Amino acid sequence: MARSWYGAAIRDFLASEADDILGKLSRHAGDGHFANQRDAWLAQIDLLHAQLGGLDGWIFFEFNIPRMGRRVDVILVLGAVIFALEFKVGESTYDRVAIEQVWDYALDLKNFHEASHNVVIAPILVATEAKRVAIKFEADADNVYRPVLTNAVNLRETLELGLSLAKGLALDAHAWARASYRPTPTIIEAARSLYAQHSVEAIARFDAGAQNLHTTSKRIEELVDEARSTEQKFICFVTGVPGAGKTLVGLNVATQRRDEKAPTHAVFLSGNAPLVAVLREALTRDEYFRLKALKQKATKKKIATPVKAFIQNVHHFRDAGLADDNAPPEHVVIFDEAQRAWNSQMTANFMRRKKGRAGFTQSEPEFLISYMDRHQDWAVIICLVGGGQEINIGEAGISAWLNAVIDHFPRWKMFISSRLHDSEYAAGNALELAQFKSQIYQDDSLHLAVSMRSFRAENVSAFVKALLDCETNAAREAFAELRVRFPIVLARDLDKAKAWIRSHARGSERFGLLASSKAMRLKPHAVDVRVDVDPVHYFLNDRSDVRSSYYLEDAATEFQVQGLELDWTCVTWDADFRFNGNGWNYHDFRGSRWTNIKNTDNRSYLRNAYRVLLTRARQGMVVFVPLGNENDPTRSPAFYDSTFNYLRELGIPEIV
Repeated sequence: MARSWYGAAIRDFLASEADDILGKLSRHAGDGHFANQRDAWLAQIDLLHAQLGGLDGWIFFEFNIPRMGRRVDVILVLGAVIFALEFKVGESTYDRVAIEQVWDYALDLKNFHEASHNVVIAPILVATEAKRVAIKFEADADNVYRPVLTNAVNLRETLELGLSLAKGLALDAHAWARASYRPTPTIIEAARSLYAQHSVEAIARFDAGAQNLHTTSKRIEELVDEARSTEQKFICFVTGVPGAGKTLVGLNVATQRRDEKAPTHAVFLSGNAPLVAVLREALTRDEYFRLKALKQKATKKKIATPVKAFIQNVHHFRDAGLADDNAPPEHVVIFDEAQRAWNSQMTANFMRRKKGRAGFTQSEPEFLISYMDRHQDWAVIICLVGGGQEINIGEAGISAWLNAVIDHFPRWKMFISSRLHDSEYAAGNALELAQFKSQIYQDDSLHLAVSMRSFRAENVSAFVKALLDCETNAAREAFAELRVRFPIVLARDLDKAKAWIRSHARGSERFGLLASSKAMRLKPHAVDVRVDVDPVHYFLNDRSDVRSSYYLEDAATEFQVQGLELDWTCVTWDADFRFNGNGWNYHDFRGSRWTNIKNTDNRSYLRNAYRVLLTRARQGMVVFVPLGNENDPTRSPAFYDSTFNYLRELGIPEIV
């Protein structure tokens, strides 16, 4: 498939009539799109006909940027430079959103287009009627220039200045355009693309030799088809390192089978309320603006209805099963973060208090399986399992699912990832018992081994694991490998930490402040985790909204960010989790003092909270460890210094 809607040598472009070029563009555009774009395309063609005479190179119109689901207006391959042009025909101002947009295009090419990794990329915003401004070419370390602003009259001058500054051999435009594009979308971007009927292959990268999304998604599809054709009941356990794309696999299955009238209708379920809220709102906004651009009447309320059916809160799904004895309408259900389902004690307590059902004995996994077991013919449950992700009281872990199948549902076949044996998944004794079950099948393709969250460094999760496990040598080695492509720094001044993160983020790259939910003594630094952070505003709203992550005022906790991600993070590290020279001390702030956490499960939840916080960034992070205050016994420097020194000994540099 051609990556652009029109591509030609500049000499051929100049020799072609505008109507001929327009005709080629129109073949790719729908009726509504073409009607809106025709005049803009003609204006661009006329302007470029006038400005490109005598230049040798190639031109591409509507160049596809898969991760963003958008297209660059024009790409010019001139000499050693890739110019990405965003046109605002008739505009007399340089809009901030448009500046970010063209910058994002350039960054996307640099990060995900193989032939663009080592070349000069210059984003240019052309506001055709704007006043002339000084032409500035300022390159960052990766040879991506900061957006250059120009009008129609000065475009040629801008291109020539850019060419004069670039060094290197002339690019082969054919080879450049054909190069592989390997995006790593955020979960929000992925959900938008999949819901818009793009395939997982179109939005995800595939690394040779690595277990990847395509392999796992394909295997899940095969199992669903097999269960239906043979009228059997399957439960599948998909594992993966943090950020590997487990949720993406689930969303892909759900979108491929979201037709409510189809026999293999599927639903995506999550007990992660912030994730559900953010994805629902993102899909609703996206669909609303898409229909609005096509001049179709739509209300957000009407659009939200099918979105809510597509992504549901697992507890609401459970409650539907409590309301009557019928089978659910879906034969295929995907449980995201299945390890966070409630154990029998938590479920019984909830049923007694909220539902008036005393004596309820089932764990949440057992009840959910029993609900799907009401189907007389076939059913498939897909459990997406994260390791070391349990962060709250009452979360059963994956063993509750295994025990439920072993003890109560012998007819169900289990397909388990080969990595479910790893200690971080805490399958433990249940997995030992499962070995005596005849219908259990180990499947290597159900494990996602490569992190996609950080496209810059896939071993971030390994570094964090070694850090938390106090495996000093392994942590040093992992950090040495990732530090160039994935910067991590330490700060003892929060203002400096915020300045660092703002200086590193480019375009619309999202950054934010994170803190443990038990970080109660960061209030002197204006970080109060008791403030209710709305994840929808935090993750979706723009820089103008004080509730957005960009403002670096509200700190999201592990509960609000689990399953989501930011490009850059500022992780604040309080005295709740302290390094003691050999391991970790665990603390809870009660009244006016810190108390030791003795319960093993609660210690695990706190440790996992920091695991979540330290694995949210896609591009880099700064870790803020306060200096403490000798006059405040709740913030003694001794509470913080040992942690700071440990992190510094791993090789993490301090910003001054």
